[in-house]
Amino acid sequence: MLDNYEDLDAVALAGLISQGKTTPGEVLESALHQAEKYNSEINAIVTPMYDAARAQVNRELTGPLAGVPFLVKDLNMVAGIRCSMGSRLWAEFVPDHDSEIVSRYRASGLVLMGKTNTPEVGLAATTESVFLGDCKNPWDSGRTPGGSSGGSAAAVAARIVPVAHATDGGGSIRIPASCCGLVGLKPTRARTPLGPDVGEGWGSMATGHVVSRTVRDSALFLDVTHGPASGDPYHAPMFDGSYLDHHEREPAALRIGIDLTPNSTGSIDAECTAGINATAALLTRLGHSVEPLEMPFDREELSIATHVLVASNVANTVQARLDALGINEPGSEHIETNTLNLWRLGRELSGLDYARAINVIHGVGRTVEGLFERYDLILSPTLLRPPVPLGFMNTNDGDQANYGERIQQFWGFTHLYNATGHPAISLPLHWSTDGLPVGMQFAASFGNELLLLQLARQLELAQPWIHRKPGLLD
Repeated sequence: MLDNYEDLDAVALAGLISQGKTTPGEVLESALHQAEKYNSEINAIVTPMYDAARAQVNRELTGPLAGVPFLVKDLNMVAGIRCSMGSRLWAEFVPDHDSEIVSRYRASGLVLMGKTNTPEVGLAATTESVFLGDCKNPWDSGRTPGGSSGGSAAAVAARIVPVAHATDGGGSIRIPASCCGLVGLKPTRARTPLGPDVGEGWGSMATGHVVSRTVRDSALFLDVTHGPASGDPYHAPMFDGSYLDHHEREPAALRIGIDLTPNSTGSIDAECTAGINATAALLTRLGHSVEPLEMPFDREELSIATHVLVASNVANTVQARLDALGINEPGSEHIETNTLNLWRLGRELSGLDYARAINVIHGVGRTVEGLFERYDLILSPTLLRPPVPLGFMNTNDGDQANYGERIQQFWGFTHLYNATGHPAISLPLHWSTDGLPVGMQFAASFGNELLLLQLARQLELAQPWIHRKPGLLD
């Protein structure tokens, strides 16, 4: 095993392997050792693929990430491996094919060693489900790692792997990144592929990428996955070149607007306000200009529209599985309360409701894009508060009014950019007084992931976070 494995990111590991200074087998055993030490406590890996991974490293591996261990979120298809969707309904579902993004991961040389915890059908901002159990935050095992990519974020924070797959339909990359002290980039709509099983996730609001400890890892993983697959319904703006090669270039002096009005009924916690103030001061020292801005759109109308799209798409996903299993009327023995309620709501919505919702999010997208004529980036807290205790957002307690109120108190800034399709990134730029990570979110114009990565790299150098380790590792 590598003595310093937990300090190395994916770029460093791939470099050591390509230079012959270590082997894929040695790196994998280091990752498995970390999993053996920590996974029983945090419940991040829910479907181990350890034997398959050991077999894989005995074959010749090629690609820019050859030999780097990797985990896939349990919403995506990996051929021959159960895809539970975090739900009892999919407990026995084993796909016969890889999703397109998993195929691209394999082509890059990654070693797939397991699948990570997720809430039922990726629906929650926390990773707690009846079927897979609670995933715990390595910074504080009594708190959420966020959701829905909480298992991936917990595994990366625990140094089991340097990077893990994540998806984001309302903040599910950025929320766990904030909770676990990681880099979480949500790419532009359609930058990475969702097929072949999904045409447009959650009415075009969902996309996939990774959570990582370093900015350069996020850049490299975007290099190996971006671009449309054959037949994809739409494409992100073309990017010609390498995100990894160009992300280290210093950005010019940027105009950055600060958005402090949540797209929810909650209010910003003092810790998040402190993070914004400190980040604004850091940006000013780096030569950028910052000023407050007001978002000129109807927030309630946007909230209703996104709820329609989520409910409709969840209902479609659940109904397809119910039909496959021959279940006419699901109950609490099949799915959780929150999912059941959304299934019922989605079935009641009309095509007119759906079309109106699409028009709303597209209109807001045009409005927000117009702001980027004045600002290069928009800054906000990623979340309204630091990671909350497990159980704070209970998706199965029968009182879903309480769940709705609680999530409104937790998120507030992430789902806007799912609706608009803009790229956004959460960076670990602040820690609370009791040592919990607090992410700061930056959003850029449509297709401009590179600018986000360039600023993120500048901030990473100016205020490093890689040395910070959660209490689990003490």
